[in-house]
Amino acid sequence: MRISFMAAAAALLATPAIADDHTMSEPKELTFERVFASPSLDGPAPRQAKLSPDGRYLTLLRNRDDDRDRYDLWGFEVESGEWRMLVDSEALGTGRELSEDEKMQRERARVGNLKGIITYQWSSDGKGVLVPLDGDLYFARLDGEITRLTDTEESELNPKLSSRGGYVSFVRDRQLWVGKVGEDAAPVTPKEGETIRWGEAEFVAQEEMGRLTGYWWGPNDQRIAVQRTDESPVGIVTRAAIGATGTKVFDQRYPVAGSDNAIVELYLMDPDGGNGVKVDLGENTDIYIARVNWGPDDFLYVQRQNREQTVLDMLKVDPKTGASEIWFTEKAAREDYWINLSNNYRFLNDGSLLWWSERDGFGHFYRFDGENWLRLTGGASPTTSLVGVNQEAGEFFYQATSDVLTQQIFRATLDGSGEPELLTDPAYTHGASMDGKGRSLYITRSKTDQPSQSYLADATGQRLTWVEQNALDADHPYAPYLQSHTAPEFGTVKADDGTDLHYMMLKPEMEPGKKYPVFYYHYSGPGPQIVTKGWGGALAQAVVDKGYIWFELDNRGTANRGVDFEQPLYRAMGGVEVRDQKVGAEFLKTLDFVDGDKIALYGWSYGGYMTLKQLQADPGLYAAGISGAPVTKWELYDTHYTERFMGDPRKVPEAYEAASAIPDATKISDPLLIIHGMADDNVVFENATEIISVLQEGNVPFEMMLYPGYTHRVAGENISPHMWNSIFRFLEANGVTPPE
Repeated sequence: MRISFMAAAAALLATPAIADDHTMSEPKELTFERVFASPSLDGPAPRQAKLSPDGRYLTLLRNRDDDRDRYDLWGFEVESGEWRMLVDSEALGTGRELSEDEKMQRERARVGNLKGIITYQWSSDGKGVLVPLDGDLYFARLDGEITRLTDTEESELNPKLSSRGGYVSFVRDRQLWVGKVGEDAAPVTPKEGETIRWGEAEFVAQEEMGRLTGYWWGPNDQRIAVQRTDESPVGIVTRAAIGATGTKVFDQRYPVAGSDNAIVELYLMDPDGGNGVKVDLGENTDIYIARVNWGPDDFLYVQRQNREQTVLDMLKVDPKTGASEIWFTEKAAREDYWINLSNNYRFLNDGSLLWWSERDGFGHFYRFDGENWLRLTGGASPTTSLVGVNQEAGEFFYQATSDVLTQQIFRATLDGSGEPELLTDPAYTHGASMDGKGRSLYITRSKTDQPSQSYLADATGQRLTWVEQNALDADHPYAPYLQSHTAPEFGTVKADDGTDLHYMMLKPEMEPGKKYPVFYYHYSGPGPQIVTKGWGGALAQAVVDKGYIWFELDNRGTANRGVDFEQPLYRAMGGVEVRDQKVGAEFLKTLDFVDGDKIALYGWSYGGYMTLKQLQADPGLYAAGISGAPVTKWELYDTHYTERFMGDPRKVPEAYEAASAIPDATKISDPLLIIHGMADDNVVFENATEIISVLQEGNVPFEMMLYPGYTHRVAGENISPHMWNSIFRFLEANGVTPPE
């Protein structure tokens, strides 16, 4: 679902090298209040790093020391090595409240908590950037001049500069608006009522497909592909956003599993809206438009996915007539599997396509020339991301899993010759991006004793300059807390079928002969890999400092280990994950320093669902459970995510019945705390009220902590410590405490 798990709780950190001036000082208490305060204990956390088209500048969004959630735009001149702020979000911003549509888009993009500048776009000539701020648009030139492009009460959604920079476009009031840069924009699509949207991605595209836009400029500023969405078939969920001083009611179009989706169409038109034609997407309208791109041949390419998500057709579309043909078809790697969408592809100048596929059971890259497929990577270590392509040099760069627990950057040839070359240090886990021509790498890296660093590198991976060294020295925000850290331990346990399951454990300072409680963090759902050798933040250490063991385990179904590792979730969610996490609990009970009667579960979203399923399946195995924002009944969640793994509930109702957390809710006998944001538009609050009602009607005791006005992300400088302090008061009240 892209059901989000709380990123701050995803991992932990280990003992860094400690400077001499800290070795003799008393350790400073690490409180939840400090974990979520500013400046961030992780050090600077730049976002959206981009190289200018000419490669002379690196720009990024940098958060402030006094407000970790506010971002400004900064530029780094590569030649001089000088930084300067390009746009001060506080000085330029108006503070105008965002529209409900923009707030919801930010929730879909997982940036709902951020302030200031959250995105920007370079102009094609490299002379400036388009900057959305507080619902309006600005153009910031590198010489310091800033031009305001819009000034309206409404938000300008999905703003873009056209491919050649001649136009600026955006969505306002459900229409696409276009204007020449510096001139007033005008709507180029009609206004058709409350259920028709132009230029916006539909809900499931934003939430589940990772597609946040609904229009695409052609390469020569001559044509635009525009999505038209008819939401009238989609059922209405009346969402009561219960706030502290009142309740707002929203009739949200939300396609629950087994119901009708929005009807999505594509049109091609000139920048003024003229010469419009409809794209032929086929007779079946019950499909998903997964991706849309313009090719170097000026044709439009559309990835059409069937409702079952087992077949993906690449359509080649004539930009003048809208006529289409199937260029190739991708099918799921197994009959009982699905297609994982990705952005790991690139159209090459010769008309061929660099394409990522799991067709052999692991994610790898292939090249398609219109007739034949050439395999470019292989092996049992999946590739996970396309970083960049240098067509002049005939090479591409990608990210791949290494030793399961780290990600590395590699370089390989576009003709398949030779062996891929490792460009990064295996001691770290990495991510990377490149300029459009694949000449320079922007690399981020971290490890258990080093928070995230970033640097510019050449095509061989050689570091040219630090962008953010983020050294753990005496001046680092985390320096006062270094002494109390212990290193994480990694290991494996065997699932019931013999599969290795990786775990990570962080232990407090322990006394011989004493046994310690466990805070068992889990997500467990498809997608996120929790156990890695990267830096995770201070939250886990704050828990450990309270005298708890922090433990986490990746069950079957999580990403980055191939098709067969993910597949057991197919039409069986809430099954194999429960068994695998039980193996983790049973392993903990064999350790002589673990108090086996004090293992507490914590999970958010899918993890919240799993807390409920684990307590139902194995009463008494766990001492207590915290269930945050849980899905309790999969018929309440959306089509694209739920049906991908579970199928259509109208066809396989028995799978949904088995996966539900409702039928066996009254089997829960261990202490339970339910947490939910009362304005959650992702895992809607009805998920909580349904299980709350069943527990109450069954006279099953439990506790709950509800947060008025908060969505799926219950977090903030004060709310986060409130929630975490509440969790540990709950554990203490139920005897899940460290030894005296």
